[in-house]
Amino acid sequence: MTNRQIKSLTCIAVVMAAGLGVLTPSAAAAGRQVLPGDSIQEAVNFARPGDIITVMPGTYYENVLITKKVTLRGYGARTVIKPPVTATTPVAPGTPVTPGTPVAPPEPGASGAPVPPGAAKAPVAPGAAANGRALTCSQADTGICVMGTAEQPVVGVDIRSLTVSGFKRNGIWASHTDRLSVQRVIAEKNGTWGIAQERSTRGLFRDNTARDNAESGLFIANTVDREGGATDTLGAVVRRNTLTGNRIGVTVRRVRNLSVYGNTVTGNCGGVFVVGDEGEPGAGDMTIRNNRIHENNKFCKGNSRLPDIQGVGIVLTGAEETVVRSNSIRGNVGASPLSGGILLFKSFVGATNTDNVIRDNDVRDNRPADLANQGTGSGNQFLNNRCESSVPAGMC
Repeated sequence: MTNRQIKSLTCIAVVMAAGLGVLTPSAAAAGRQVLPGDSIQEAVNFARPGDIITVMPGTYYENVLITKKVTLRGYGARTVIKPPVTATTPVAPGTPVTPGTPVAPPEPGASGAPVPPGAAKAPVAPGAAANGRALTCSQADTGICVMGTAEQPVVGVDIRSLTVSGFKRNGIWASHTDRLSVQRVIAEKNGTWGIAQERSTRGLFRDNTARDNAESGLFIANTVDREGGATDTLGAVVRRNTLTGNRIGVTVRRVRNLSVYGNTVTGNCGGVFVVGDEGEPGAGDMTIRNNRIHENNKFCKGNSRLPDIQGVGIVLTGAEETVVRSNSIRGNVGASPLSGGILLFKSFVGATNTDNVIRDNDVRDNRPADLANQGTGSGNQFLNNRCESSVPAGMC
C-alpha cells in the first residue's frame, strides 16, 4: 500500500469517527460512583465541575453540601440519605472535651473549639469554611444543601432519583442558585420543608414526591431571613410533582414569574399557597394550571403567622397578575378562615390581591365555598369556572 493510500484511509477513519459522534475523553463528563459505606460528601468534594456522581443503592447517613456544578443521582427509593447516626453537639471555644465525644464544628466565626479524634463533624466542601451560610447549612440538619453566594451563584446543579428522609430541618435546601434541577426525588418526613430554595432563579422541580414534611412539601421564596420585594425567578417550573401529607403542598412566597402545573396535591392541610406582602415588586405574575388539588383535609394547628389550616385548595394572599386556570379542585373541606376551593384571602399585612384571573377551573364539593373573594383588592376576575357556591354569591 502506498503512502498516499495510507493517508487517504486515515482521513476516512477520522471523518467516520466524527460522524459517529466519537468523543475524546475530555469531551465526556467524568463519572464518580459512591457505594454503601463510602461518603457522598467526599465524592462531591473531589469532583470537578460538570462531574456526574452516581450514588448506588443503599442507605447513607450524612449531610451533603454542594457548592459547584455537579450531577448527583441515585436509584430512587433504593438510594436513601438519612441523618448521621451520631448526633452532633455544638461546643463552645475552650470547652474541655472527653475523648470520643461527638462534637459539631464551631459556629461560623468561632475558632479554637477542640474536636477530639473521631468526633462526628458536619461535612464541609473545600473552601466552604469561608462561606458562613454554606457552613451553617451543612450543620443545620438538612439532607442536601446547594449553596452559592450573591456574587457567585452556583449554576447547573442537578439532583435526581434519590431519597432524603427524616432530617430535622429540610430534605433539600438551596440558596443563591441558578438552573438548579431537582427531579424524581423523594423528600419525606423532614422537620421543615421537603424541597426548598431561596434567592434563586430558573429552578426546575419535576416528578418529585414530597410527603409527610412538617411544613411545605415544595417551598420557593425570595428570602427566608428578611422581608423584601419579590424575586424574579426568571421562569422557575414546578411540574408533575406529588405532594401529600404535608402542612402545605406547594408554597411560593414573595416570588414572581414561575409556573406551577400538572401537580397532584392531596391529603395535606392546604394545597397551594401564593403569598405576597407590601414589598415591591409584588408577588405574582405566575401561572397555576392543570393541577389536581383534592381533599386536602388534614388538620394543622395555627401558629404566629397563620391560623389553623384545613380543607384548603388554592389561596392567594397579596398576589398580583396571577392566572389560576384549568385546575381540578375538589373536596377540600374545613372550618379554617382559609378553607375552601379557591380563595383570594385578605392579607395579614395589608397587601391586596390585584389583577388576578381565576378561570376555567373545575371547583366542586369544597366547603365553606368553592370560590371566595375577600379583601379590598381590585381587578380580580372569575371567569367560566364550574362550581356550585361562591362568596360573594354569583361567581359560579
